[in-house]
Amino acid sequence: MMAKQVEQDQLYIGIDGGGTKCRATIYSIKNGVLGTGLGGPANPLHGFERTIESIMVSTQLALQDAGLRIEAVHNLYAGLGLAGVNLPALHDKIMRWDHPFKQMFLTTDLHTACIGAHEGGDGAVIITGTGSCGFAMVDGVSVNYGGHGFAQGDMGSGAWMGLEAVKAALLGIDKLGPETVLSETLKQHFNTTTAMGIAEQMAGKPSSSYAQLARFVLAAAEDKDQVALQIVESGAKYISNLAHRLMENNPPRLSMIGGLSEPLRKWLDPEIAKIVESPKQPPEMGAIFFAIQSVEQQSEKAV
Repeated sequence: MMAKQVEQDQLYIGIDGGGTKCRATIYSIKNGVLGTGLGGPANPLHGFERTIESIMVSTQLALQDAGLRIEAVHNLYAGLGLAGVNLPALHDKIMRWDHPFKQMFLTTDLHTACIGAHEGGDGAVIITGTGSCGFAMVDGVSVNYGGHGFAQGDMGSGAWMGLEAVKAALLGIDKLGPETVLSETLKQHFNTTTAMGIAEQMAGKPSSSYAQLARFVLAAAEDKDQVALQIVESGAKYISNLAHRLMENNPPRLSMIGGLSEPLRKWLDPEIAKIVESPKQPPEMGAIFFAIQSVEQQSEKAV
């Protein structure tokens, strides 16, 4: 009965796509959140087709969770916040996609994360997940720093941390760098006894594969392994510097989002750690707010 009612309602879907996963939430103006879905990586920088597949998988699962028919996708106003679309060429490529939604509104995952974290108000947000980047919106003016992508940037992120761990482990095994517990940890993880065994299994792997190794670095740092400590402290220093840069714009709030936001907090500059506030809503809700705002702006222009 509920499904028949909400199909006549104005429905939105918010999609948050990053380097590791894609989350979708279906929202009804009348009834609130109806369903959610989870897909794979959705950063077009690392594969356009995979990104589209992840968006559609998460959408279909959200529809199923909401008790809606697959055909209801054509009634959805979609807000998409995707990693990588800060690059104009990728933004244009997604916009040319023959999507199934009633309408699609595209922006960066930073933008939608910020909208969600501050429920549409001004503020700043740092994403520390597979990648890392910072964004602030104050008085209608936005700035963003970092987010240059793996492997040329994204310091302090899971992918960066994993890459640093692999490099340190290989040097340690070959006795060309300082000894570290990471060498033995990665040999066990990859079920090998040689540096080449690790290198071979990581050759050509995407950022998400490296991000999965970040937990080993954090655990080793907690155990006072000096190499792991240096990696974590270096990453945290970059995130702290990123936060200071964002605060130069005087945002009223600062939030951190992503898988490393909590583990990294204790390593941050104390001045930054004490002002970080929990996000009010998740990024996929920010994508919904973005879509609602976009539809309202269209209506105002049409009047």
